[in-house]
Formats: sequence, structure tokens, C-alpha cells
Amino acid sequence: MATARLPPLNALRAFEAAARHCNFRLAAQELGVTQGAVAQQVRGLEADLKIKLFDRLPRTLALTDQGRRYSGQLARAFALITDATASIRPEPERLTISVTPTFAAKWLIPRLPEFSQAHPDIELRIVASDALANFQSDGVDVAVRQGRAPFGPGLVAELLFQQDLVPVCSPRLLPPERSFLTLPELERLTLLEDGHGLWQQFLEMAGSKSSVRDLKRISFNQTALSIEAAISGQGVGLASRFLVDPDLASGRLVKAIEGSLLGELGFYVVRPRKARQPEPCSVVWNWLVASARAPQPWSIGQKSGTHFSGKSDARSNG
Repeated sequence: MATARLPPLNALRAFEAAARHCNFRLAAQELGVTQGAVAQQVRGLEADLKIKLFDRLPRTLALTDQGRRYSGQLARAFALITDATASIRPEPERLTISVTPTFAAKWLIPRLPEFSQAHPDIELRIVASDALANFQSDGVDVAVRQGRAPFGPGLVAELLFQQDLVPVCSPRLLPPERSFLTLPELERLTLLEDGHGLWQQFLEMAGSKSSVRDLKRISFNQTALSIEAAISGQGVGLASRFLVDPDLASGRLVKAIEGSLLGELGFYVVRPRKARQPEPCSVVWNWLVASARAPQPWSIGQKSGTHFSGKSDARSNG
């Protein structure tokens, strides 16, 4: 028995999409073609089938009875094709990364498109929380933690960033024609705290005799919030340099005074020594390390300035 000749697949796709939207323009946007191309494909299909699929009304389309029946059958056929393809296509490897909201917002998320483009076969699940993740009970494969290595038996860690804290503010808070605030000027502004409680240590290292308790403060539970408050001109924040480097480079922030506080709690990538998914885990690990060490445009020719060394007992992802 002879096989029935089928209309062109592109024409069927164009009609099915146009039928769902009752609009050639929206169908064209979905298919990534021009509106004229969709209209031409539908006209060709109607000519091939020798039936009218749409009534062309002013500013809209309406399916004919035959068009409505045909579009429903095509929708089911395309669904079967989709299901059949999904059943034989390999599932992407899924990997869970645990980070804090600040690390996710200020560093990880801007770099995710680069990772997805380079590794389309790995599907990342980002868990952003201030709570310390458990690799076993939470199903976490890789974490970024702030603290001191080693982190415990059965875990391996590699340094991503040192804890280099810099005071930052909006350029609007600087006096005219000055690059920095003086220490007394800084103390008259609002200090934006982020829960790590390091402003007192920074002020002492900078030579201040003031107590933070006697200064004006606003406290936030996440560093990202204190950074945004600094950008909006609400005061002076204290944040790890790598988190604010893009904002410093763009001019949204400036260093409030010279000097930075070198702490002992670096930012590390951590994973179990026996990973559940060794291959994708290694890919993500290597990408995080390479991204952290890659030179950025704003770091070329950047001077380190004065560093104060200090100790801190805070432990979090930052």
C-alpha cells in the first residue's frame, strides 16, 4: 500500500504554532522566524491540503472547523515526537552547589552563562543559603565556604579568594576633589554592617580610638545588602574585595579610605573526597578555581595599597 505524502514539516510546525496563538506574529517569535515566513508556510499548507485552515479576520485569525481538528491532531503528534526524543536523549548530569546568597549574587550568577555555554551537558542546581550545607543529608556536591582549611575529615578544599576586606562607599560621599575620606570623616558617616562584625577590627587597625558601638550603624544579615546600601549612598560598607571589584571598576563604588584588612578566613571550594559524581564534580571544581584565578579587566595595573593584618573568627560562605 502506498504511503500518504506528508506536507513539509516546517509548514506543519508553523500552522501548529499559529493555531495555538491564533496569531502569526506570536508564532513567528516562538519559532524564531519572520511573521511573513509563518504566513507563507500556512498558505502553502492550505494549498497543499486544498482546505482553508484559518479565517483571516481584521487584526486576528480564527480557525475553521477543519483547521481546529487538524491543529489538535498535530499538537498530539508533536507531543509524541517530543516524548520519544526525550526518552532516548541522555539526561544532563545534575550537580548541586551550595553557596551563600551574597556569593551567588555578586560572583557566581554573573558567570553562570559562561559555564552553561562551555558545559551544556551539566545542569547546575544552586542552593543559596546562609546555613552551612551538609554534603550527605542535603545532597550537596560542591560548596563554597568561608573559613580556615582543613574543613574536616573526608573533605578536600582549595582556596578561591583570600579575605581582603575594603571599605567602600558611593562616590557621592567623597569630598570634592578628594580620592579618600579621612578617618574622622569616615567615623561621622553610617557604618553598614553585614553580620561578620569586623568594623571594630578595621577601625583599630586603621588607628581609630572609637568604639563601633558609639558610631551610627545600619546592620544587615547579608553582605550583598550592605553593598547595595553602600551603592545607594547610605553609608560605608566593609566587604571582601572580589565581591566589590566590578562595582569599583564601574564607578558605582569607590574605596572610602586607604587600606584593607587581611583576614584569615579565605573563600574555599570544598567537596567530599569521595564524590558521588566524580566527573561533573571535577569539571565544576576546575571551572570555579580557573574563574577565581582568571585576570579581570579591572585588576590590570591595580595597586594593592596598604594592608592591615587581622584575625577573625566568623565562619560562613560570605
